[in-house]
Amino acid sequence: MNLLQFHIDDIIKTALMEDINYIDVTTDYLIDENQISKAVYVAKDSGIVCGTEVAMRVFKLLDSEAETRIFIKDGEYVERGNIIADITAKTKALLKGERTALNLIQHMSGIATATRRCVDLVSGTKASIAETRKTLPGLRALQKYAVTVGGGKNHRYNLSDCAMLKDTHLDAYGSITNAVMALREKTGHTVKIEIEVQTLEQLEEALDVGCEIIMLDNMSCEMMAQAVKITDGRAKLEASGNVTAENIRAIAETGVDIISLGALTHSVKAFDISMKIQK
Repeated sequence: MNLLQFHIDDIIKTALMEDINYIDVTTDYLIDENQISKAVYVAKDSGIVCGTEVAMRVFKLLDSEAETRIFIKDGEYVERGNIIADITAKTKALLKGERTALNLIQHMSGIATATRRCVDLVSGTKASIAETRKTLPGLRALQKYAVTVGGGKNHRYNLSDCAMLKDTHLDAYGSITNAVMALREKTGHTVKIEIEVQTLEQLEEALDVGCEIIMLDNMSCEMMAQAVKITDGRAKLEASGNVTAENIRAIAETGVDIISLGALTHSVKAFDISMKIQK
């Protein structure tokens, strides 16, 4: 997954506007306009780094002459105490961009690290790890990128990517069969249909009507193993709901194709990184 520069810049500018508004009272009244400093980004934890170029871009937008060096690239493992990158720029730019840059790289590295942990836990099975649309508003592109950096795969980006029938759609419309048939009459030939099922009876109906992807919602491992046997390769099976580090391996061993976790993006722990200005 490649991030578009203008998309990254829009996210950064929105964050900077939120943080600075029109003046940084502390920095603008204390620091000389022409003062230059060097800062280093230091890892205070161990895991997968993600968002280094995004963080460095913050300083480039604040000071077009800023010089950055990245020592540990996205997707690489970092140990506590390692220097990830350094920046030489106007001191004002370093101080104004510090929090925005750290917020982004810490969050993205947290997602990448959590994703890699899940990927490692299911290693040797056929299951891939994916996030969901439970992302923070405005940060979806960065969050989904971080999942891929951690070794995961992306679920649909938004509601336009795939027709997905959840229990709320079925409650509003009616039966699985009728809903799928109605969709097929209106959608183009490139649109896949995924459906959420909670019972094996619903699974059978979804298979009979030809759904390409079936989400097994909050099923037990025993029921998921049965679903895999019943499906026999006729559709991709996605396990979702109440997935934890303790049960993810057992879920993968049922034979499902995908395990999706909203927690990878909506409640991940930030990766601890600090910025130090060298005196």
